[in-house]
Amino acid sequence: MSLTETSQNRLLALARQSIAHGLETGRPLPVDLDTYPAELREIRATFVTLERRGQLRGCIGMLEAVRPLAEDVAENAFAAAFRDRRFPPLAAGELADLDLHISVLSPAVALTFLSEADLIAQLRPGIDGIILQEGARRGTFLPSVWEDLPNPTEFLQHLKQKAGLPAAYWSDKIQAYRYTTEMFG
Repeated sequence: MSLTETSQNRLLALARQSIAHGLETGRPLPVDLDTYPAELREIRATFVTLERRGQLRGCIGMLEAVRPLAEDVAENAFAAAFRDRRFPPLAAGELADLDLHISVLSPAVALTFLSEADLIAQLRPGIDGIILQEGARRGTFLPSVWEDLPNPTEFLQHLKQKAGLPAAYWSDKIQAYRYTTEMFG
């Protein structure tokens, strides 16, 4: 389900407001869901990606839909700015030249495969977000990661490393899930 341009713009503004609110208060912006249209109150999973001068500055999201869309964006924007362990918390001077991107995820669907080669053959570069999981280890790449890793074999190797597994690792216990995103920003 695609969001209207008005709703996309409203979510982008909400994300920026939540980060600004976080700079002032140390907390995400509280969301009054009654002021949002029905499509922004639906339970949806999102990722918010922050870039500054073309470089990644934070990316946090949810793989499972557990909150209303507007609330998820406000929480994830705050978390991307202040809780992404790969980066120091955002400073006030960085907000002005911050580019925000929001990815709204479809529900994840389990992939059935017999081998690593079978899984690789099923990957759809540029379309699929993939969740890879074995036991407590789990990692995901959004579909936008295909821009940097267009080769399905390399994509999977890097995803295994993100999940805390060796790049060459394989096991019959590995599970994989596919999802798509609507990305804007």
